[in-house]
Amino acid sequence: MGKADIRESQDRFVAAWGQMGSAWGISRTMAEVHALLYITGQPLCTDDIMERLQISRGNASMSLRALVDWGIVEREHRRGDRKEYFRAEQDVWAMFRAIVRERMKREADPLRAALYEIRDSTIGRAGVDPGPELASHNRRLDELIRFFHTLEGVSNSFVSPAGRGLQAAAKILGYVGGALSGPKPENTEADPDTKEAI
Repeated sequence: MGKADIRESQDRFVAAWGQMGSAWGISRTMAEVHALLYITGQPLCTDDIMERLQISRGNASMSLRALVDWGIVEREHRRGDRKEYFRAEQDVWAMFRAIVRERMKREADPLRAALYEIRDSTIGRAGVDPGPELASHNRRLDELIRFFHTLEGVSNSFVSPAGRGLQAAAKILGYVGGALSGPKPENTEADPDTKEAI
C-alpha cells in the first residue's frame, strides 16, 4: 500500500469519525482534528492540521484546546522549534475512558444536580402535608436520583486510570479479544489485572 493509499484511508477515517462527533455532543471539526491526530499516530502542529483538514486557525485552535481539556490530546514541544505540537492518546481504552468521563461530567452530572434541585423544592415546607400526589411525585424523582448515583458508582469503578476498568468490564462480559460471540474468560476472579482495575 503506497502513501497515497494510506492517506486516502486516513481521510476516510477522519470523515467517519467526524460524522460520529455529534453522538459525543461535540462539533464535527473537533472530532475530525482528534481523528487526524489519532490515525496518523504522530505529533502535528496547528499549521499541519489546518492544511490537512482545510480549516481556519481559529477552528483548529479551539478544537485542540477542547481536546486537551478532554484529556485525549497532549501538547508537545520540540527543542529548537517554536511551534506547539499535539499528539492524540493512542491507547484506545484510555481514550474512551476520557470520553466517558467527560460525557458524564457534561451530561449526567448537570441532570443529577437539576433532579436534586427539583426534589428539594418540594420538601421541607413546615406544616405542609405532602399528600399522596406529591409523595408519588417525589418517589419518582428519588428513583431517578438513585439511578444516577448507581451510574456514577459504576462509572467510578470501571472508568479507572488508563482505561483498565473499561477493559476489565469488557473482559468480564467476554468481549475482549474478538467478536461479541467470542469465548468468555474461564476464570475472571483469578485475573489480577481485572481485580486491580475494579
